[in-house]
Amino acid sequence: MLLHIIARGKIGRSPEADLVDRYVKRLTMPHKITEMPDRGGKLPPAAPGTVTVMLDEKGRQLGSVEFARRLEGWRDAGTRECRFLIGAADGFDDADRANADLLIAFGAMTWPHMMARAMLAEQLWRACSILANHPYHREG
Repeated sequence: MLLHIIARGKIGRSPEADLVDRYVKRLTMPHKITEMPDRGGKLPPAAPGTVTVMLDEKGRQLGSVEFARRLEGWRDAGTRECRFLIGAADGFDDADRANADLLIAFGAMTWPHMMARAMLAEQLWRACSILANHPYHREG
């Protein structure tokens, strides 16, 4: 299954970009990052059966193991692509949210969208590690 991060804004050369690179290089699943302009532009077309996960303040707060199990379920069901959408500073509207398969939040606090990208990359790496049966120190 392809893990596809689609994010608004250009991360450029920054400490956040370094963090994203650090974790993306560790991913054991195929992955791709698509950057979009802050405003406008169309999402790349999605193949049938693509799962869309939106990072949104109204989303569910999942633990790392639960997040890994969601990815595992989609992967094992034959999902070819799991898209993770990160919006610009203004986030998403209700119509966007309605088109997502899952809304997730990294807590109740507001995070800069560049930090959200780094946090997502880390959680994807952690999920891959959990699914590969690496010991997870928070489990139990």
